[in-house]
Amino acid sequence: MTTIDWESLHARAVEASAKAYVPYSRFPVGAAALVDDGRVVAGANIENAAYGVTLCAECSLVSEMVMGGGGKLVAFACVNGSGERLMPCGRCRQLLFEHAAPGMLLDTVSGIRTIDEVLPDAFGPRQLDEYAEQREAEHRG
Repeated sequence: MTTIDWESLHARAVEASAKAYVPYSRFPVGAAALVDDGRVVAGANIENAAYGVTLCAECSLVSEMVMGGGGKLVAFACVNGSGERLMPCGRCRQLLFEHAAPGMLLDTVSGIRTIDEVLPDAFGPRQLDEYAEQREAEHRG
């Protein structure tokens, strides 16, 4: 397993938070993650006057990862504009789960946790694949 440089990941998240576009909430959020190919990707929240179309830092980060070649997230850190750790909301945990390597680690307000610990009994691509395999087996047999 790759050694995670949490200090460097945290610093990248802080840098990203400085680029947030937050004219309404004035609450910048930055995120950074290690990808399974060794890249570090980052994102920041980008608000919109139509609040429902605001992009979270996690969404920005996943977009950068996918556009940069894809991969799976191995380690993740998220901070506010003061550099304090933040726990991703439930929606963002689901977004991260979709793109997580098995056992992905998150630097949370309560310490290092796995994606399965912060989103227990999650539903995602693996469950859809299992369902498809089950359906195929039923049709064959």
